[in-house]
Amino acid sequence: MSAWLLLIIIFIYFGILLYVAWRTGKGSNNDSFFIGNRNSNWMLVAFGMIGTSLSGVTFVSVPGAVGKTPNPDQFHYLQITIGYLIGYLVIAYVLLPLYYRLKLTSIYGYLQHRFGQTSYKTGASIFIVSRLVGSTARLYLVVNILQFIILDRLGIPFWITTLMIIIMIILYTYEGGVKTIVWTDTLQTTCMLAGLVICTFYILNHMDLGFGESLTKMSQKGLTEVFDMNPDNKTFFLKQILAGAFITITMTGIDQEMMQKSLSVTRLKDSQKNMVTLGFIMLGVLALFLYMGGLLHLYGDAEHVAATGDLLFPTVAVDHMPPFIGIIFIIALISALFPSADGAMTALTSSLSIDIFGLKNRNDLDEKGKERFRKRVHLSVALTFIIMVLIFKWINDNSMIGLILKLAGYTYGPLLGLFAFGIFTRRKVNDRLVPWICLLAPALSFVVDKYQHFLFGDFQIGLELLILNGLFTFSGLWLISKKSNGEPEVSTIVNP
Repeated sequence: MSAWLLLIIIFIYFGILLYVAWRTGKGSNNDSFFIGNRNSNWMLVAFGMIGTSLSGVTFVSVPGAVGKTPNPDQFHYLQITIGYLIGYLVIAYVLLPLYYRLKLTSIYGYLQHRFGQTSYKTGASIFIVSRLVGSTARLYLVVNILQFIILDRLGIPFWITTLMIIIMIILYTYEGGVKTIVWTDTLQTTCMLAGLVICTFYILNHMDLGFGESLTKMSQKGLTEVFDMNPDNKTFFLKQILAGAFITITMTGIDQEMMQKSLSVTRLKDSQKNMVTLGFIMLGVLALFLYMGGLLHLYGDAEHVAATGDLLFPTVAVDHMPPFIGIIFIIALISALFPSADGAMTALTSSLSIDIFGLKNRNDLDEKGKERFRKRVHLSVALTFIIMVLIFKWINDNSMIGLILKLAGYTYGPLLGLFAFGIFTRRKVNDRLVPWICLLAPALSFVVDKYQHFLFGDFQIGLELLILNGLFTFSGLWLISKKSNGEPEVSTIVNP
């Protein structure tokens, strides 16, 4: 398929995004950028958040890992997905009521209410590092695939590809922020899921397989095991379900990017509907991704496709299927790329502006001055994204989904411990010591992970490292805390 044709399709798609941004960004201000003026439609938010939650990593890495060699993941990822649903329910009925009660623009304002200014800055800083690493890893994966199947053929270097993608994202998020992203994410999620469904039906039709027959063939190849019953394995079902629940609580419930969209919904009940609906939809969508992974490995064996892992889906779609399927795949892939990057850049801009630089309380700036400041921060975030994507290019990991979840265990663990301590205890911490606890906990987690065979024998720690990290943080906070002397609970504190 012509690389120039694929590149033209990308620019046409981007033109549509710009049009949506122009229509939705009219009359935008800082409140529009940060929280969409709190009047977003919950159904649009729920549907658009599917694209943000999945990203390009899910689109290519989850199917590619089903039959990877030498150790196929099979359908074990569905265990994590069941945990995701549990996590979404916890967010809906524990965290969202707290955020709405405090009328927060940045969810890390809770830490200021509960612990103090240093804890607040610490929590925001952890989020910034966590989201920066996770989002740029996701962005790298899709940019690398676009480079592999399009730009390399045109002689365009990787750094120019990265620069072009970031400039595209800046152009349609610069004015409207969350107000625009709610609509662009809806468009992009539609394209991504449509591409997945069309590719699935094409493979079934091409191989003359029915649904049941395809599952039988996958089972014969040892690809369909869902529940791992060996307690020593990293993929033991209880470990995976528990890890999935805490991954969702941390990477959605105490993540400014994801909560920024939920908080843009006017009413708490509608925001809760958004979160519960998202949980059930994600369960079905990720099951379809795993099924597609099995189909891709059947198709790849039949067509003698050499590619594996993250490159399996793009290689099959572009080089071993009709051109129209390749075009659909490219549209779906870039639809998976933008939601994970645009929301992250907006959320990081929001957190830096509000939490770190205190923009809302800057009396030396008028509204126009604050808007100019926010835009400068946005451009700085974009520059950082470019640098981080280039760093991941040097790392060049073959399966990014595992790397991203591994990194999340280290970066989100302290946030989990901070929020859990604040919600489930009434003890007062020594605010000045909180940053040290949040540095010590990941360091201890790293030591445990590195020497786990010596410590636990055959028992393997996997994604539940996140929970262990949170427990270390919680325990450290307990050691630097004392009993409360009867101050009112956070729900009674007057909002700033």
